[in-house]
Parts: sequence; structure tokens; C-alpha cells
Amino acid sequence: MSIAESRTAGSIPFPEALGVLRAAAEETRLRILALLTDGELSVSDLTDILGQSQPRISRHLKLLVEAGLVERHREGAWAFFRLSEARAGLADPLLSGLDRSTPPLSEDRARLDAVRTQRAEAAQTFFARLAPKWDELRSLHVPEATVEAAVLDALGERPLGSLIDLGTGTGKMLGLLAPRAARATGLDSSHAMLSVARANLERQGLSRVDLRQGDIHAPPFARASFDLVVVHQVLHYLDDPARALRGAARLVAPGGRLLVVDFAPHDLEFLRTSQAHRRLGFSADQVSHWLAEAGLATVATSDLVPREAGQLTVTLWLAQEAGHQQAGLSRDAEPLQRAVA
Repeated sequence: MSIAESRTAGSIPFPEALGVLRAAAEETRLRILALLTDGELSVSDLTDILGQSQPRISRHLKLLVEAGLVERHREGAWAFFRLSEARAGLADPLLSGLDRSTPPLSEDRARLDAVRTQRAEAAQTFFARLAPKWDELRSLHVPEATVEAAVLDALGERPLGSLIDLGTGTGKMLGLLAPRAARATGLDSSHAMLSVARANLERQGLSRVDLRQGDIHAPPFARASFDLVVVHQVLHYLDDPARALRGAARLVAPGGRLLVVDFAPHDLEFLRTSQAHRRLGFSADQVSHWLAEAGLATVATSDLVPREAGQLTVTLWLAQEAGHQQAGLSRDAEPLQRAVA
């Protein structure tokens, strides 16, 4: 049996298991693993929590990464670490059995809480600078609660499986959908916005969501690796939205779905300068055409039409691979208009 086959079968070859146990059998490394059960952390976070030098923490992390216990990903100059799913079968029983109520783990957890508090305060300060623009934008379309309800309605009761939110921003869609997903990932090009998302998700108790920095046009993930791909209020910022949808479609697993949420066509030119919008909305046919070019079939569209004059209509497109349309997604693809208070 190959290593890949043995992992699929839920077992790990003896030499690999021995390497994993050796990597974990050291005080600082075990403390790091225990901390990472609550979500991803940076080298700086771990340095502050454990009171050790950055080079020493980095050496321990290097050994844990080499053993496959921890995964590393970058956000610009920052590096973040999280527990590896590939070694969960060995690591989870060990970590779940640890007594967190006594030192040093209780002290580590107290310092982790302090680090998260500082992170949340920094994120809130950053977001406060953006708040006037965000509030102005929100006032231009139907209430966010209405959009969120429409998203949940479009997705239905079907399990979400593995989820990725492309252009996650402040993590709004992850906060809504991650509790229903087996695995949740957010991608954004801005480290600052990811910091806001990380703080927001931790506040909701969703600290194990995987947040990555990257280009939405070329998302750094394997083909067909997600059951649900979400592109929420992102396309109007892009020079080449069709290319972004092709990249999003590449991530959709067989039978998976792609949900796009954006504005219908409008004439509010000031958004180009005040909000950096590149496109003034999209017609239902335009996005459906791009989805078809990317190999997906639009199975449902929905227009959220505001009652107040001058507000923008929000459109939802739900698509799936043309060869994998399922009974649960048989809704007519003609636009459904909803008047929203």
C-alpha cells in the first residue's frame, strides 16, 4: 500500500508515525500543538504567548512542519501556522486528552486570550477607519440581513462540505456559512482585511477557519478541491471579473457549486472614485455567460429589488458543473425578483 493509499485508509506507516511522535515529544512543541487546536497563530503570536525568542519558536515550528503535524502559509511578510489535517488521526487523541486547566497549558491559554484581545482591538481600529465608507455602501442596497437570508435560501438544506470564500474581506460570508461546513477557507489579497476577518471569526467562536492571502484571479488551491465556492460582492472591484470566475470555477469539485453575489447594473458613477468600483454592476446574462465559459451551468438566479428609489439591486447566481446538476438544484434559472423592504 502506498503512503497516499494508507492515509486514505486512515492509517499511517510506522516510520511516519514514529517521526510524528518524536516531533511532539518535547515541551515547547507540545505546548505549540495545544495552542494551535484553538486556531492558526503567527510566529509573533507564539513568541508572545510562550515567552521565547523568535528563532527558537521558528526552529520548533520547522520541526513540526517537517513532521507533518503543522501547516504553514504566508500572508505577505507574515507566516501563519495551523494543525495539519493529514496527521489528525495521531494528533487529535493526544491533544484532546491534555488537561488544559493546569500550568503550563492554563497559562498559555490565558496569554492566548490576551493576544486575541489585542488582535481584536487592532482590527477594530483598522475597521473604524473604513467604517464611513462601509456604512455608505451598505445604505445603497438592501439590508445585509436580507442578502444573507437569500444566500441561505439559495443554498438550501444540502450539506456544504468544504467551503471557500474568495475575496472574503471582513469574513461576513464565512461567519454565516462556516458553521454549516465541514471545512471553511477564506482568501483575500489584503493582510489588513484578513486581520479583521480573523478577529471577527474568533469573536464568533470560529477560530479554526483557514484564512489565506492570495490573488482571486489565481487562487493557490488544487483543482476541484471545494464543494462550495462563494464570490460575494467582489466582482465589481475587479478589472477582469471573467478571469476571476474562471479561477473560481476551477476550484469547484464534481457536483459542487459556485455562488456569486453582486450588484445588478446601475448608474452610480461616484462609486468608481469613492469606493474603487471598477464595474457598475452586472446583468444576469453577463455573469451566466461567464459561468458557462468557465464550464458551469447557472441553475438559479435571484434579484433582491429594494423598495426605496435609488438603491441598488443585488443579484445572486448559483451555478454547478453542467454535467452534475442535481435534483436539489432544479430551480428555474430565470431571474426571480423579490421586492425587499
